[in-house]
Amino acid sequence: MKVTVRKFDAVIVGAGGAGLRAAIQLSEAGLKTAVLTKVFPTRSHTVAAQGGIAASLGNSEEDHWHWHMYDTVKGSDWLGDQDAIEFMCKKANEVVIELEHYGMPFDRLDNGRIYQRPFGGHMSNFGEKPVRRSCAAADRTGHAMLHAMYQRNIKVNTQFFIEWLALDLIRDAAGDVLGVIAMEMETGELVAFHAKATILATGGAGRIYYSSTNAFINTGDGLGMAARAGLPLEDMEFWQFHPTGVAGAGVLITEGVRGEGGILRNSLGERFMERYAPNAKDLASRDVVSRAMVTEINEGRGCGPNKDYVLLDITHLPPETIMKRLPGIHEIAVQFAGVDALREPIPVVPTCHYQMGGIPTNFKGQVVVPGKRSQNEIVPGLYAAGECACASVHGANRLGTNSLLDLLVFGKSAGEAAVAELQQSPKAHKELPADAFAPTLARLNRLNTQKDGASVHETQLAMQRTMQKHAGVFRFADLLKEGVQKILEVQQDVARTEIKDKSQVFNTARVEALELDNLIEVAVATMVSAEARKESRGAHVRDDAPDTPERPDGRDDVNWLKHSLWFKAIGTEMSRLEYKSVTLRPLTVDTIALKKRAY
Repeated sequence: MKVTVRKFDAVIVGAGGAGLRAAIQLSEAGLKTAVLTKVFPTRSHTVAAQGGIAASLGNSEEDHWHWHMYDTVKGSDWLGDQDAIEFMCKKANEVVIELEHYGMPFDRLDNGRIYQRPFGGHMSNFGEKPVRRSCAAADRTGHAMLHAMYQRNIKVNTQFFIEWLALDLIRDAAGDVLGVIAMEMETGELVAFHAKATILATGGAGRIYYSSTNAFINTGDGLGMAARAGLPLEDMEFWQFHPTGVAGAGVLITEGVRGEGGILRNSLGERFMERYAPNAKDLASRDVVSRAMVTEINEGRGCGPNKDYVLLDITHLPPETIMKRLPGIHEIAVQFAGVDALREPIPVVPTCHYQMGGIPTNFKGQVVVPGKRSQNEIVPGLYAAGECACASVHGANRLGTNSLLDLLVFGKSAGEAAVAELQQSPKAHKELPADAFAPTLARLNRLNTQKDGASVHETQLAMQRTMQKHAGVFRFADLLKEGVQKILEVQQDVARTEIKDKSQVFNTARVEALELDNLIEVAVATMVSAEARKESRGAHVRDDAPDTPERPDGRDDVNWLKHSLWFKAIGTEMSRLEYKSVTLRPLTVDTIALKKRAY
């Protein structure tokens, strides 16, 4: 196969919130920037974000970035790196105001300032009471954000390559990243995007689970590329299950519904969250609410003919409030649950929503890996931002609306770091290695020639069902151990998948097979890392690590206050898990001390 080479100063893989924000920095600096995306930029999965962007603007009541930082560290169950969390919370107001200046149509208060709503885990005065911190555009915040930043990119002449699938990173013998190999999805044309800076902003990989709020495009492409290039994946055992996905459909019902006054009820009509989080109630942290819902269902207080969901009730809210603040949710309830939310509660269940782990980076967006001299050696030429990256600001559990903030802050910082690197030491493109394309061509050749292989669809389904059963909201030692064996068997099937109809139009079958190559890396990393972590922390709750006075919430800070790093097996190297310390030293403020996490 022929591979064409095109040269750019920078290539960004992904055109969601993080990719578009990074592209603005690079293009405004006059750098020749290419953005590769599988879908039109305004259809990236950021479009599904509903609730808002966290920032301590204090437009409705007193707020402070110190309080936001405290909530984020506490929400992360102390696994978040406090230097990165401080950086994000201090930058929040700045990036939100920048977005406003790009034309973001935020909802407004009567005085013209940005409207802010309460959200789960957002508290004032270090956990005292809920605070209004989420900057919202009705329940379509991500949609509005993508449009504002895409228009800004058009203004500064960013070059978009739409419906292109990035396949692999290009690295030389020194370990420098020199760009990516990508395929135009319609024609199958292969192009090497030879760049001085490469930024991965490919989003999450929620499609490893059978029930997920994630779009079908969320296949962990950046993580698969990083793993195949010999880079580790950090904290992959931590997956957030959003409390409110539409029962039977998985479609997201934003936490903003509860922020506006929605109440979770069981089959007895009880507001059951008062038992689990007496202060925050329905606005406790997402992992707390998800486990409470599953507990209610498991104890027989679920709703419906199979008693397998609970109800989200907003019928007590004024209809004008619902149609002004939550119009999209009303529409989703009608289309996917068959209920009119003005008159009936919405059936909801916890659904896989967000990966806390990813490609390890520092708060500048530079990819960092364990080296001979330190835990955090920078990979030259490579940056990552957004859900595919792990800075780590979310630790073991992410607070709602910190996701869009993460995209803005670290998309910008990755762009700034790349601009600084390219402008401070201008240099020509490094020469591509002679065998730069060999692994990619071998993978494509296998798909083209494989006979009597495994079905892509059936193998992906086996992966998703294995993950759903063995690594869900609650985790059990025997299921995790069995899950490792089963997911490794699925991995063997992925290695021999066959495209049944090799003449299929638009390369759809080929694209799905290549995406499965990425998904399985994430699934294996998740299952192996989860089985190895012998504690409960944040979204990772094991039955054999219960809450005791010595181990609050089942946490073991003595042995497990550390990040996991999973390395893929490459050549003669076996796959392995390593660990690194959590950064408990913030940049300027005092360390937030460990304690039991209660709401």
